[in-house]
Amino acid sequence: MDPYILSNEKVLSPPENFIDKMKHLGPSMILSASIVGSGELIATTALGAKAGFTLFWLIIIGCFIKVMVQLEFGKHTILTGETAMQAFNKLPGPRIRNTGWSVWSVFIIMIIKLLQVGGIVGGVAIILHTGFPSIPVSVWALIIALIAALLIFQGYYKFIERFSIYMIAFFTLFTFTSLYFLKFTPFAITGAQFWSGLFFQLPKSSLVYAFGAFGITGVGGDEIIHYNYWCLEKGYASFTGPKSNDPEWEKRAKGWLKVMQLDAMCAMLIYTTVTAAFYLLGAAVLHPQGLLPEGYGIIEKLSEIFTGTLGEHARTFFYAGSFIVLFSTVFAALAAWTRQFTDIFGQIGWINFFDQKERQKTIAMMAWLIPFIWAILFIFIRLPLAMVMIGGIVGSVLLFIVVFAVFHFRYSRTPKAFKAGLTNDFLFLISTLSIISIGLYGLIQVF
Repeated sequence: MDPYILSNEKVLSPPENFIDKMKHLGPSMILSASIVGSGELIATTALGAKAGFTLFWLIIIGCFIKVMVQLEFGKHTILTGETAMQAFNKLPGPRIRNTGWSVWSVFIIMIIKLLQVGGIVGGVAIILHTGFPSIPVSVWALIIALIAALLIFQGYYKFIERFSIYMIAFFTLFTFTSLYFLKFTPFAITGAQFWSGLFFQLPKSSLVYAFGAFGITGVGGDEIIHYNYWCLEKGYASFTGPKSNDPEWEKRAKGWLKVMQLDAMCAMLIYTTVTAAFYLLGAAVLHPQGLLPEGYGIIEKLSEIFTGTLGEHARTFFYAGSFIVLFSTVFAALAAWTRQFTDIFGQIGWINFFDQKERQKTIAMMAWLIPFIWAILFIFIRLPLAMVMIGGIVGSVLLFIVVFAVFHFRYSRTPKAFKAGLTNDFLFLISTLSIISIGLYGLIQVF
């Protein structure tokens, strides 16, 4: 049955106890696989290398606070059953060729952000080339694109969810194993060092790093939008059913909202703990040595610490873990991008998104096209870090659009029975203001 079409035949009473709710989680797994990628492995570790343990507290808060925007987006999805771009197309403002400004803006931004994931594909290719130098980096990039396309082109939600869980399990084991084996090196983390990072200290010399830390941790504009598709395909909106004045609909909606909230909280716990682990690796190993390796060079430097103590086999483990972490972003991003571009095409009027066969055909086509665009961009540009940075800059603009949309959903389109309380309002405002501040700061730094 089509999860993008709501009907009374598909309604399902929400689970009431914790165990049954856990059985309906899933969108969070795909989101976590996407979030824990280049940002956490490369950028968070680099921030730990620059600032030491000082900003550890901010890393944790940065992951926690931004989930409020994700929750609001998920709430709108369940109450309306609208796709992300369908909801954006209903935002107030000018229209071009009968399509809202926000849809066109997101379309342009996502085209530019092809560079960002192209840079991540390049990073994965560099890691594989280090392990297997006989194969050129450019060939590895094309192989990664092929593997990603083969995994995604059929577009089945259950497979995407299950594969994401496997990757999450592996890279969680990888990060905590790495932290554990630190105690066998000269860079073992002491209790005093750990607790020193939990005091709310912010030295002036770390101010720039603080903005960077807060900006890259947790959910971004991409992930917030993509959460919409996974909530729909998991069935949260279908189980709730078409909106009505029936008290039973309201009861179902509130029940499935609780499931979605638990799902989002699980995602937050996963990416917060893994992000914290990467930060601690940078703070413990690289900061004392004054090492600030550029981009993917961090992986080589960290692997050297473990090989020096545990032997050469540790390098293989570290590179395998790094590959899974970075590939998880490519995999989850491709799964989401195929749906987002197909949704955009539907809102512009190029396809009928709500014709299941046409939608699946377009998703399959995009699953082959997008990863090879990523790979080809990297092969021609060959500046993976610069490509990631460009994507991050336009991502700041995307965040502004997402925040505007969420404000509109919350204060203009949410039924009275689902209005949030003052505490929730306060946390939501802190979340949105912090996101806006980081976005503005990032743009100011560039221009």
